Amino acid sequence: MANYSSNKLIVPEAKNGLNRFKMEVANELGITNYDTVDKGNLTSRQNGSVGGEMVRRMVEAYERNL
Repeated sequence: MANYSSNKLIVPEAKNGLNRFKMEVANELGITNYDTVDKGNLTSRQNGSVGGEMVRRMVEAYERNL
């Protein structure tokens, strides 16, 4: 399946860091090998949990720095 993501990174240099962060969150949620697994075989809840947890942590970090 082709990847047709329309998401554009504001800071392209952050891509590797975001990918590492995504893998860390997925592992903590019990989803192993998230980078190699076919996301179509995961439930919407599993995929959404990874992104949701990432956003929650980023907002938390931002609020701490205010």
